Amino acid sequence: MEITSWLSDKWIEIFGALAGIIYVFLEIRQNIWLWPVGIVTSAVYIWVFFTSKFYADMTLQGYYLVISFAGWYWWIKGAGKRGTERLRDGGTKGQREEGTQGLRDEETERRREEETKGLSDEGTEGLREEGTEGLKVTRLKLKTGLILGAIFVALYFFLWLILSRMTDSPVPQWDSFITSLSVIATWMLARKIYEHWFLWIVVNTASVILFINRGLYPTVLLYLVYGIMSIAGLLAWRKSLNAGSHISQDQGYSG
Repeated sequence: MEITSWLSDKWIEIFGALAGIIYVFLEIRQNIWLWPVGIVTSAVYIWVFFTSKFYADMTLQGYYLVISFAGWYWWIKGAGKRGTERLRDGGTKGQREEGTQGLRDEETERRREEETKGLSDEGTEGLREEGTEGLKVTRLKLKTGLILGAIFVALYFFLWLILSRMTDSPVPQWDSFITSLSVIATWMLARKIYEHWFLWIVVNTASVILFINRGLYPTVLLYLVYGIMSIAGLLAWRKSLNAGSHISQDQGYSG
C-alpha cells in the first residue's frame, strides 16, 4: 500500500526519469529524435524542480526547451551549404594547385562510398545513422573553449548571487554549479562537440550527491544511469569522431 501511494505521489518524477534515460540513449546513438524526447523531459522536470524549490534547475529546463529546438534544427541543417562545399572542395585543393581543378570522376566517388560503407560495417553505424547525416561530431576548439569557460564562470556567479539573495534555495552553490555547467554542455551537444560528455560526467556526479540530500530518489537513480551512459556516450562518440577523421583523410587523398 505504501509503495502504491509512493508511486502515485511520484509518478510525474518517475515518468521524467524514464524519458530522460531514453533521451540519453538517443544522444549516444546520435539519433535526432533525442530532441523531441528532450522537450517532453524538460516540460516534466520544470514541474518537478519547481515543487522541490530548485529554481535554477527549473530555469535550466526552460533553457533546454529552447535549445532543443535549436539543436533539432542544427542537427538537420548540419554544416550548411558552405560547410558542405568546404568538405567537397577540401580534397581537391592540392589538385587545383596542380591544374586539375574540379576533377571528381565517377571512379573516385565509387571508392569513397565503398570506404565509408566499410567503416560503417566495423561498428561506426552512429556516424551514418538516419537523422545524423547533417552535423558531424567535432572536437572543441581552444577559442570556443575559452569563451565557454568565461560564460560558465560569469553564469555561475550570477546565478549564485540571485539564488542566495532572492530565493529560498537550500543549496544555491550546488544549484548554480550544476545549472551553469549544464547550460554549456547542452549547447555543446546541440553543436555535436565531443567534449560535452566530460561535462555531463561532472554534472551527473554532482547531481547524484545533491538529489540524495534532497530525497529525490527516482531522480538520483536517473542521474546514476546518466553517469554510466555518459561514459558509454564518450566512448561511442570517440569512435564516430575517429571514423569521421579517417573518412576526411581518405577523401582528401582521393580528391
